[in-house]
Amino acid sequence: MTATSALRDFDDNPGDSFESQPVSSIRPRYGGAEVGAVLLGDPASDDVIRDGIVGRSAALRSVLAELDMVAPTDSTVLILGETGTGKELIARAVHNRSPRRVQPFVKTNCAAIPTGLLESELFGHEKGAFTGAAGQRAGRFEAANHGTIFLDEIGEAPLEIQPKLLRVLQEREFERLGSSRTVRTDARLVAATNVSLPEMVEAKRFRADLYYRLNVFPIHVPALRERREDIPLLVRHFARHFALRTGRRVKWIPSSAMKALVEYAWPGNIRELQNLIERAVIRSAGERLEVPVADLDQRVVAAPKTDNSRTTIDECGSHRTLEETERAQILATLKETDGVLSGPRGAARLLGIHRSTLQFRMKKLGIERRPSEYELVRGLGRSGSINDPRATGGDNPCTAPE
Repeated sequence: MTATSALRDFDDNPGDSFESQPVSSIRPRYGGAEVGAVLLGDPASDDVIRDGIVGRSAALRSVLAELDMVAPTDSTVLILGETGTGKELIARAVHNRSPRRVQPFVKTNCAAIPTGLLESELFGHEKGAFTGAAGQRAGRFEAANHGTIFLDEIGEAPLEIQPKLLRVLQEREFERLGSSRTVRTDARLVAATNVSLPEMVEAKRFRADLYYRLNVFPIHVPALRERREDIPLLVRHFARHFALRTGRRVKWIPSSAMKALVEYAWPGNIRELQNLIERAVIRSAGERLEVPVADLDQRVVAAPKTDNSRTTIDECGSHRTLEETERAQILATLKETDGVLSGPRGAARLLGIHRSTLQFRMKKLGIERRPSEYELVRGLGRSGSINDPRATGGDNPCTAPE
């Protein structure tokens, strides 16, 4: 997805209530807007903002479809994704779309609470259970009874409390610190992580039985670079939000600035974009959104800078779709690592992505961990494809077998 195609998708939907067409194609409402600007128009429609989640890309709609499937149940949900992708919003949406929505939603960040206090925070304590325990206190699992408890950064939970977490998931019961009385809870668990739990299991830093108990219904939240068509919608949403908060009058953004935002790879994902737009609104004295494009790290600009929105040119001069190029790269890396995904010599490390992200992309692209399939990448030619049975031989990738 390039800036051109993302902006075209954003502009050409006649049913969209976002009035963001190029000023050159319509009569601008705001006299100060330059030709080629993108207007920040009327409030978003309900199908673009839902439970605080902004976007309409295929990747996001797939996540929301899975969310709708699991929300009405009591099953444990494990939300996977890079930092800043909006995992807490997904967790809240699971709660809000469930029969438990009228009950408490209790959140805890396992990385933000010191190791020695996390057990007390989750399960509570009795008076005198430890130094400073001046009275009895209920924990988060009690507070979330009949509701939902959200454990963010579950991978940071120390090993010593993981057996207790496993027990409360399996048996729905626990004891407060300093007490022998068993407390029952009907809290539903939603957990999230930005690390690979299978890798932590292999490294003996996370219990395998707890991982399998958490991994009942995993939901992978795509990185922002995997849903570029949502970037203009997010820019407009954040611009309006911060303009209202700061009293600014921003109404349009230069198309060149929007193009730069769509092309950027966003290693910090939506959180990074949100912070940049807040900074831009603060700097904007007039109607033009002054986006600090120079603040973007140009080393992580990843989108092709060409109007060929769906194709690239390979080393043989052949045109391939971006999905074909991505698939070929993953297959080549898997061949190099003999199918190993994790570890210092694994495919995920060589590709610079998390193992969970790689597994998601492999599933989406129809790649299975079979060595025979990795060989197919060698035979890619001008007329061949990765699924072409003719593309099986020859060391020259530019020569299709006869």
